[in-house]
Amino acid sequence: MMQDVPKGDRPRERLLELGPSHLSNQELLAILLGSGTKNESVMVLAQRLFMHFEGLELLKDASVEELTAIKGIGPVKAVLLQAALELGKRIHHLKPIDRYIIRSPEDGADFVMEEMRILKQEHFICLFLNTKNQVLHRQTIFIGSLNASIVHPREVFKEAVKRSAASIICAHNHPSGDPTPSQEDIHVTRRLAECGKMIGIELLDHIVIGDRKFVSLKEKGYL
Repeated sequence: MMQDVPKGDRPRERLLELGPSHLSNQELLAILLGSGTKNESVMVLAQRLFMHFEGLELLKDASVEELTAIKGIGPVKAVLLQAALELGKRIHHLKPIDRYIIRSPEDGADFVMEEMRILKQEHFICLFLNTKNQVLHRQTIFIGSLNASIVHPREVFKEAVKRSAASIICAHNHPSGDPTPSQEDIHVTRRLAECGKMIGIELLDHIVIGDRKFVSLKEKGYL
């Protein structure tokens, strides 16, 4: 019965209760191994494996042949261990993503200009930013004539919350090439700004894209 098993021999439960950072190397190995042998628990097998390779330094480069040479570790366990160790190596060597930073309306316009200025329909997009004004994600929210009843704040801020965004920048294009904001553009902007204030995600700007021209509603005083 599970209640008869010492807590130290229940690494899965400890991970769920405390999180992976609180587990020892032996406990993490035991979770990967999944089960022990007929004569020893998975924790004992994990300890024996760890001691055989004298720690993680040699274990991380162990081959399938070296792993299966240890009693109690067959090909399935060996392959699972190798896959986990390889993932660990790849994560360790990941390079930070070079995210685009928006410091001004020009930066925001430049980020979307070449793509949006040639569109034949209006596209309403949002850029979701972190606290450093780096672009976390870009998403098209709506395609068609801008209308406050269609561009609903719910759709905009749902994605912002999902992405843990600190702020957003909205942009849409005018296929005519003239970026002069309409009254509907201004209305949508103010509505989104008010909703953003209520939930703590600031609308930094709404940029209207024309043909190699743009208008920032922030600069125009509508935000």
